[in-house]
Order: sequence, then structure tokens, then C-alpha cells
Amino acid sequence: MNNPALLALGATILCGTLAVAGLHAYSSGKAQRQALEDRLATGHHKVRGRRFSGIDRRVRKTALGRKVQLKLSATGLDLTPGEFFVYMIAAVIALWFIASSLLAPFFGPIAGIIGLAMANTFLNWQRQKRIEAFINQLPDLARLLANGTSAGLALRTSLAMAADELEAPAGEELTIVSNQLAVGRSIDDSLNELAERLPSRELIVLVTTLVLSNKSGGTIVGSLRNLTETLEERKETRREVRTMLSEVNATAFTIPCLGIGAMLMLNSMNEGALARVTGTTLGQILMVISLGLYAVGFIIIRRLGKIDV
Repeated sequence: MNNPALLALGATILCGTLAVAGLHAYSSGKAQRQALEDRLATGHHKVRGRRFSGIDRRVRKTALGRKVQLKLSATGLDLTPGEFFVYMIAAVIALWFIASSLLAPFFGPIAGIIGLAMANTFLNWQRQKRIEAFINQLPDLARLLANGTSAGLALRTSLAMAADELEAPAGEELTIVSNQLAVGRSIDDSLNELAERLPSRELIVLVTTLVLSNKSGGTIVGSLRNLTETLEERKETRREVRTMLSEVNATAFTIPCLGIGAMLMLNSMNEGALARVTGTTLGQILMVISLGLYAVGFIIIRRLGKIDV
């Protein structure tokens, strides 16, 4: 390790960032539970104060901040754009210091760029995770809507009933739809916005069925019951495909880890080897090419293991 002080500083920043994020998650969960208890007891909703409110106001005014806000709204995370940017910058600085100390100063900016990409990947992963959870609840949602409609309830009432019955994320998303309907928005607009917020083939089929039935005024009980059976079959198929591709996805993440581990072992066996290699222009070019090949291999393997069902 070329610079223990720099390593200690980077590790301290990273640990501090993780500690703050953990305290934030704990306090958010505690505040949400207390707000739920207060709402159940008194019927009022208590909103907790947000951190970094000044930074959040400035970030929201930018185009990038608005894009981050859209992604955060689809992930279900209890984060504001300002909080996300503060945590992201702290993590990037920590990774920069750690990479510069463990490997060589040349890898500091690369680690920072990877940190920025990882932040965006984290949001996309959280969004996809929420979409997958929502898709798994679609058969229950279709069944509840079919039962409500067959009992003579209007579609608006059936959606509100499903919002109360289902757990997150379907319950939260349907609550948003019900609130929009309560303030005068049309069913078509609210459901289409839901499909845009959590895009998936299954949800688009369900939304299309509901919208067309609402416009034509026909019965939707039979369509929803048939759709429920189809969604159950697709759910099982998706689970089988995910199990079959688990080894391919694990390989995609193992290859970059092997490369990083090899560099760490090389630098440990020969102190300062990476610093000498990256001390010349030719060495830097070759290192960038090798890192690019690892990235290309990761992307190719991920593409080969991606099957849309």
C-alpha cells in the first residue's frame, strides 16, 4: 500500500457514507412506522423533515435533478434528489481515495467514474427490482379487480379496494392511482401513467384491458379472469428462466472481480508495480485497453444472459 494515510482517509469516508446511509434508512423506517401508527390512531399523516433541503432545492431546478427525481419515484426509495447526490459524491470521493491508495493514483479518476456509473446502475436496479415485485403481484391484482367487478363495484372502487388489500409496491402504486382519480383525473390517464412509471409487458396488457373495457363499457370479468391465468403462467416461466440464467449472471460479475483481484495481488507481491506501469503513457493506454476489455466482456455476458419473457 503506497499511501496508508490516503487509504485510511478513503476508508473513513466510505465507512462514514455507509454509516450515514444506514442511519438514514433506519430513521426513515422508524419515521414511516410512527407516521403509520399516528395515521391509524388519528387519521393524520405526519411528514418527517428532509436532510440537505438546500441542496435538494438547487438540484431539482436542473434537468439532471429532474431525471433523478423521476427515477427515484419509480424505485420506491425514501430519498430526495439532494440526498442522493450527497451520498453519491461522498461515495465517489471515497472510492477515488481507496483506489489511489490500493492500486495507483492513475486508478483514482477511473474509480470515481465507475462510482458514478454504479450510482445510476443502482437506481436502475432498484427500479427493475420494484417492477419485478409489481409483476409478481399482478395475478393477485387482476383477481381482485375481477372479483370486485363481478360483485357490481365500479372500476374506481375496485382499484381503491385493491390498493388497500395489496402490499407494496402494488398497494403504493394503486394508492397513487386512487388519489389521482379522487382529484378528478381520468382512469385512462392514471393507468397509462402507471404503465409509464413501471414499464412491463404484463402491466401494459392489464392497463390496455382496463382502458378498453372502460371506454367500450363492456364487461371485464371474463377478460380479467383469463388474464389472471396467463399472468400466473408467465410468473412461473419467468422464475424458471431466472433460475437457469443465474450461473451466467454470476459469471458476468466474477470476471471483473478476478481482474481487480489480480491487480491487487500483483501490487502486493511487487510493491508499486502498478504505479510504475501507469507512470508512462504507453502503460496508461494499455491499462485503459485492458479495463475496456473487461467491461466489454461483462456487457457481452450480460447480454447473452438477458432473455425477455
